[in-house]
Amino acid sequence: MDLNLKGKTAIVTGGSRGIGSYIAKTLAAEGCRLAICARGEEQLAATAAELEAGGAEVLALPLDVTEAEAASSFVAATVERFGAVDILVNNVGGNKRGAFADLTDADWESVLELNFKAHQRFSRAAIPAMRAAGGGVILFIASIFGREAGGAGLSIYNTTKSALISMAKIMALELAGEGIRVVSLAPGSIRFPGGSWDTRCIEDPEGMAKFIEANLPIGRFGSAEEVADAAAFLVSERASLITGACINVDGGQSRSLI
Repeated sequence: MDLNLKGKTAIVTGGSRGIGSYIAKTLAAEGCRLAICARGEEQLAATAAELEAGGAEVLALPLDVTEAEAASSFVAATVERFGAVDILVNNVGGNKRGAFADLTDADWESVLELNFKAHQRFSRAAIPAMRAAGGGVILFIASIFGREAGGAGLSIYNTTKSALISMAKIMALELAGEGIRVVSLAPGSIRFPGGSWDTRCIEDPEGMAKFIEANLPIGRFGSAEEVADAAAFLVSERASLITGACINVDGGQSRSLI
């Protein structure tokens, strides 16, 4: 299936490692020009070099997405380099575990900036460029724990991921008439080299086998490639009727009915 992504310009935040890097590589393989950003300059350069070795045109700028002007400056740099922004993948994120009663204002603010406010600012900055291009797609990488309770210790994570899904829905309603689709993707437990689930599987294979049996109907962890494939479809013309939706990529892990 041709996704008709060749020549499109895609921004991927947190695109140097983890799921973000897999999304960037998949979009590059589909012919997109990539603009990626991350705080770690060394890893960012390595990912950019890998993308360029595969033939992609790449803009890679180290920056902290939680800084107030980061979004506007990065979008402007992307437009200057490539002339447009067709796709925005809001991927960057993190977590601060802890009992709700013990979490401080500083804990909440740091994760809200990373998981929610940065996504809001990048989206707002990209919309004028998408309007100028006659349309575009904004994709938020959320989580199944934005759709249902993630368990004790995850109050900040759950809140921010739920907020992304909610914001995406309202944005989709507001922007549909301008040819801009807004969607969110909710990964389940995804294993990739160097990720937290990979570390746990190496350190506690027996415990993780029990986790899989209890939580993953498909019988295994998901892969970052599977998340990236779903993301590429959602930002493509093949998903032209999908907007405002949140799509689970979880092998049946989630329990939500909606």
